[in-house]
Amino acid sequence: MSDPSTPVRLAPTADGGPVGPVMVIGGAEDKLGERVILSRFVELAGGEQAHIAVISTASSLGEAATDLYRHIFSRLGVSKVTGLRPETREEANDPSTADALKNVTGIFMTGGNQLRLSSVIGGTKLGSAILEAHGRGIVVAGTSAGASAVATHMMAFGSSGATPKNRMAHVSVGLGLLVNVVVDQHFEQRTRLGRLLAVVAQSPSLIGLGLDEDTAAVIDAHDILEVIGRGAVTIVDGSDVITDAFQTSGHKPIMVSNARLHSLPSGYQFDLRARRVLPRDNARNEHIAQLAQGRVARMIRQSAAEGANDRALERRRRRQEERKASE
Repeated sequence: MSDPSTPVRLAPTADGGPVGPVMVIGGAEDKLGERVILSRFVELAGGEQAHIAVISTASSLGEAATDLYRHIFSRLGVSKVTGLRPETREEANDPSTADALKNVTGIFMTGGNQLRLSSVIGGTKLGSAILEAHGRGIVVAGTSAGASAVATHMMAFGSSGATPKNRMAHVSVGLGLLVNVVVDQHFEQRTRLGRLLAVVAQSPSLIGLGLDEDTAAVIDAHDILEVIGRGAVTIVDGSDVITDAFQTSGHKPIMVSNARLHSLPSGYQFDLRARRVLPRDNARNEHIAQLAQGRVARMIRQSAAEGANDRALERRRRRQEERKASE
């Protein structure tokens, strides 16, 4: 791994291929309307040909959580959904549980309690199988607790509030798909800016991602983050932070200065390696160019078809004239 201040994903696969995309979702994603986020996940997993594994260990709803997403993905055209819900480390270490991920094209981790998810799956055969699937290019998504557990550093629990305070958040080890990143969810709705600022101030090498509800960050193999959904993604960069966190005691407020704060709504992109917002026009222009190419192709086909029709009409007119002349 390179400079620890630079977030770098897992190494490419042994054959040189890229790792799969990671989707972290702020929770409460739209499940009934346009389903922008879940539709993107299905698209990345292979569309109607997808085979999705739903891991619902974090949820307290039991198999109901698996059944919910099985139904949603079925409505989006996916016929093959495998449910996994290990509740103990012994179950997560069962080779048959890990083998269930060998042929999937997408992995989705539900919400619930991220500590339950990380303590049951982290460091087990199933945890290794998730990393291996990611390493061979499979998309891995997590919503709410599942999103927090995706990174190397996991926001385990903490208190709400906009002011960063000492002991405001407890961080533990996550599953490790995103390196040097810490993810918090339900961000705006539960006023979690303070605890994300506190964590980044105490560990400035981290990049903090705060995900609003019904909002997702889609991170590709090149560490380019794209925002989709209804809300925004708040990004906290502590590269140049100044803080007194190391000498603050109790639950007192801590001083945090010079942290870089970005709030990005849908359509914006962020380079996690360079730690900068990308010009929105780059993505838009590429999309517009693709649309323009499609329009040009359609016009060419339409013109060719119209030309063929014109030539056919001309040939028919000439034949009719020739018949009249011969009569």
